[in-house]
Amino acid sequence: MKTFKRISLLALTTALIFGCSAPKSQDPQSLYSEIEKQPANNTLTEKEKNNGWQILFDGSTTSGWHGYNMGIFPDCWAIEDGCLTMNTTGGAESQDIITDKIYRNFAFSVDYKTAPAANSGIIFQVKEDTTYKFPYETGAEMQIIDDEGWPGKLEEWQKSGANYAMYTAKVKAHKPVGEWNSLFIVVKDNKVTQILNGTVVVEYEKYTDEWTKLRNSGKWADYPDYGKYDEGHISLQNHGSKVWFRNIKIKEL
Repeated sequence: MKTFKRISLLALTTALIFGCSAPKSQDPQSLYSEIEKQPANNTLTEKEKNNGWQILFDGSTTSGWHGYNMGIFPDCWAIEDGCLTMNTTGGAESQDIITDKIYRNFAFSVDYKTAPAANSGIIFQVKEDTTYKFPYETGAEMQIIDDEGWPGKLEEWQKSGANYAMYTAKVKAHKPVGEWNSLFIVVKDNKVTQILNGTVVVEYEKYTDEWTKLRNSGKWADYPDYGKYDEGHISLQNHGSKVWFRNIKIKEL
């Protein structure tokens, strides 16, 4: 018993001395819990600021974004009611937008809602190069789509929350058309976690046998550089239908 007391006292003293400088948890659910409801959209709370979060969209300007392989912000996107959204359909060339900055390890948060039959996604680890026409040729995508209103049949790997053409969503977590969803992605080293409305829908690790098998089959068999890059831009996809994005935030890990 005396030994236990001495160890406990030592542990308590160590915690008091070093507790303030101890690293904060980078567990995906802990990171998700750092996001708070803002008094105003496209702002950060004091807690979020203290935890290292940054705003990627201020609600009124396109600062920090440009069109893929364009160097400018394309006029096929617009700002409506403090949201980034599309105003023209996609085409033979990409009309997706990407962050100016490249990210490797990060937590990314965004709220979105869709119009009926909408289709979009968040693509990450994107390589910007004129070798490619679209961000999805290199980057992984967390799928955004109107499952119920889509006019055709959807495969499970095409449905909301899936890691497109790779990992299906574990559960149905999206909200109906017109309601706001909370989308969250954590990329830490080779591990990726996708959270939709507070529920973990996809978890995977790059370069495992499972990931490699999926990557080398199906759609990505025709895209040799898919998943090749461990850092890159983050993209909002213009797939020719209406989606609204707000409260876009990132924390580098």
